[in-house]
Amino acid sequence: MPGRPAIRRLNGMRDDESRPVLRAERLTKRYRRRVALADCDLHVPPGRVIGLVGPNGAGKSTLLQLACGLIRPSSGTLTVLGARPAADAAHLARVGFVAQDTPVYAALTVADHLAMGAHLNPRWDTALARRRVEQVGLPPGQRAGRLSGGQRAQLALTVAAAKRPELLILDEPAAALDPLARTGFLDNLVDFVGELGASAILSSHLLADVERVCDHLIVLADARVQLAGDVRDLLATHHRVVAGPAVLDRLPARVTVVHRTEGAALVRSPGALPPGPWRAETPGLEELVMGYLTRAAVEPHRQEVTR
Repeated sequence: MPGRPAIRRLNGMRDDESRPVLRAERLTKRYRRRVALADCDLHVPPGRVIGLVGPNGAGKSTLLQLACGLIRPSSGTLTVLGARPAADAAHLARVGFVAQDTPVYAALTVADHLAMGAHLNPRWDTALARRRVEQVGLPPGQRAGRLSGGQRAQLALTVAAAKRPELLILDEPAAALDPLARTGFLDNLVDFVGELGASAILSSHLLADVERVCDHLIVLADARVQLAGDVRDLLATHHRVVAGPAVLDRLPARVTVVHRTEGAALVRSPGALPPGPWRAETPGLEELVMGYLTRAAVEPHRQEVTR
């Protein structure tokens, strides 16, 4: 996937030498009677672009708001970059956030946004901000309210990244963009993460976008973590098994069936499948995600984390 080995080299550390960028233990958030997140356990290593996927109402925005310190858990614990979210001003400076509607101030110009960012952020990188604004063709004197949707998204991303954060959090930032603008936004996200040596969490409904830029995956459904881990590891431990119904009924005990259709099953196995009367194939990312989402819809309140 584009840019990922370079990002890890920039970090200059192995996973076991550093604290997780995000750790959750039995994390729960309730809004009166509604449970937005329930008993979520997560351990996300540094140096990743994390794809956060799931249906509407799964808890994606709630998890990101918790990670930014905008709301507090009802129970359980969450640490971001080794500390409580928004623990102090110094911690806030280490996290960049782009909300779902890529908020900018309509009456302010592009240059005004950069000046405000420089005033509010102690680690503001003026050279980076100006260079990126020029690269994506944002006129410094143009008011944000007159920018296109893609330009507003690029401006919001530039302001978040010029803080030089260790973690970028993006909540459906490209959902309303046309394909060309979305491609440009994702390309710039990868560039920023590589240049900063940072981690990023990207919430998206578009699995093609996740597959393109993310190397770590979190699947949320029914307010619970259904699947989490590095994409490469997840694909290596899952298989599409093609066989007749009688064979699928007698798979080895160590093989877990995630989702089954007529003549095929998505399964998880700790190692290579043993020889048998079936054909084993490597699933695509979309098939993997849809398998767990379908299972969650059929078996509500089931929670399972794969690392």
